[in-house]
Amino acid sequence: MDRSVEVTERRLRPPSLFLMLAEARGVLELNSSLLLSPLLMRAPKGDGHPVLTLPGFLASDLSMAPMRRYLKELGYDAYAWNMGRNFGGIASRRGALRDLLKRIHEATGRKVSIIGWSLGGVYARDLASQLPELVRSVITLGSPFADDIRATNATRLYELLSGEGVDDIPEVRAAIAGDMPVPATSIYSRTDGIVNWRTSRLRPSATAENIEVHFASHIGLGVNPAALWAIADRLALPEGEFRHFDRSGPFAIAYGPAEQALS
Repeated sequence: MDRSVEVTERRLRPPSLFLMLAEARGVLELNSSLLLSPLLMRAPKGDGHPVLTLPGFLASDLSMAPMRRYLKELGYDAYAWNMGRNFGGIASRRGALRDLLKRIHEATGRKVSIIGWSLGGVYARDLASQLPELVRSVITLGSPFADDIRATNATRLYELLSGEGVDDIPEVRAAIAGDMPVPATSIYSRTDGIVNWRTSRLRPSATAENIEVHFASHIGLGVNPAALWAIADRLALPEGEFRHFDRSGPFAIAYGPAEQALS
């Protein structure tokens, strides 16, 4: 088969206009987390290890402030990226992000868990592929790192603002989409209005898993109570150990079924 035909057949579409307009429900997800905060605080407590949070495209540290506050209350040492608004640039930001990760590791003397929302998750997977010895685990939220990563409603704007084409760095894309050298969790929603959910699914394995959150929005995924519970549960795993997410907790109804790990 001609390669151009094969690529065309694999082409995914961005989420529909309806789903994109429905992103406004992210406010409801934040309010739900506030109302359910007593329940969320019943999540496993942290061991104090550092957690770096990386915001999505066009977002700043403010977008992940509720998550950092929650993680600090659970007992983690949560860090912002402190690089202002995220205007993109996977290749151009690599050096600064490596330096940030090294500084956190040196300051704490511990491996760092990285949580990346949307584009921030792409950065997180890139960091883990470069410096696995400094990374404890990676958690991504609605991040387009697999399959046809152009299938988002933000691709053109990303290329315009970052000055970087998503097809310009094939070797980086291959590393980001592949198996991670550290435990990895991808949290996603089929009702994501910005990113085609199929681009957010990693290859399940003994140390990698997908967690689907029903009806979550893209802009609300980082404050969605079910997503926050899953994040807290994943971060509480002992360093060097991994077990797949138990969906029998208080938000069990919010998750899609577990996937079988591939050999």
